[in-house]
Amino acid sequence: MLHAYVWMQAFVDHRVRSALRISRAGLRGEKGQTTAEYALVILAAAAIAVVLITWARSSGKLPAFFDHIIDTITQFG
Repeated sequence: MLHAYVWMQAFVDHRVRSALRISRAGLRGEKGQTTAEYALVILAAAAIAVVLITWARSSGKLPAFFDHIIDTITQFG
């Protein structure tokens, strides 16, 4: 009985070590991927913001928008 327990424990230890090696190897390949994804999202958001600000300035919509906001707020006051 003790022999079977020791054999089973060694088998489980071997499987756990193998699983850890596989997961660590997988993580090494993706190191820095999250940082790169965040950087790409920030760049995309900045590009969209630049396009919207450029459009708003050239069309005159931005001052009209803020004038409308101020007028709406002062009506309630």
